[in-house]
Amino acid sequence: MTVTPHNLHSSYRGVLIKQLFVGDLLRHLWNAGPILAEVLEPQVDDAGYDLVIQVGCVLRHIQLKSSHWNSSTFSQKVHLKLASKPSGCVIWIIFDENTLKAGSYLWFGAAPGEPLPDIGRFNIARHTKADSTGHKAERNMFRVVPKSKFEKLKLISQVAATLFGQEAIGKEKESV
Repeated sequence: MTVTPHNLHSSYRGVLIKQLFVGDLLRHLWNAGPILAEVLEPQVDDAGYDLVIQVGCVLRHIQLKSSHWNSSTFSQKVHLKLASKPSGCVIWIIFDENTLKAGSYLWFGAAPGEPLPDIGRFNIARHTKADSTGHKAERNMFRVVPKSKFEKLKLISQVAATLFGQEAIGKEKESV
C-alpha cells in the first residue's frame, strides 16, 4: 500500500471531513430558512454513530463514512447498535482528495421516524488487521453493507431533505 496523507493521517482527515459536512449541512439549513438544528457528538465512539442532529421533531443518529473519489472502497462496516437508535442512518461522503470538498453522498437509511433497514442479513465484518497467526477475527457487532445498497445523493440539499424530510424542513421554516 502506498503511504499517502489520506492513510497516514486518516483519523485527522475523518474529523476534518465530519466538520466540513456539519458546516455544509448547517449552511444549507440556514440559507433554506433559516432552519435551526441541534448537533451533538458522543463522548465515546461505541454506539454506532458519530453525530446526532435534530431539526424540529426529527432526530437522526448518523454514522459518517468517507472516501475519496479514487478510493476502491466497495462496502462499509456498520455497527448493529445503530439500528436501535431513532432514525439511525449512514452517510458516506465521497470527496475530492486534493481539496477535501464533498462531491457526492451515499445514503443508507430510511425516512425520518423509521428505523435503519435491517443490517443483520449482511455479512459479519472482520478486523482489518490479522493476529500473529494471520487470522482476522470476526467483529460480531458489525455488518458489511455493500456500496450497492446505498442511494446516491449529489447535493447537500438532497442530504438535508433525506435526513429531515421536506415536511419537517417546511414546518421548521414556517415556525422561525
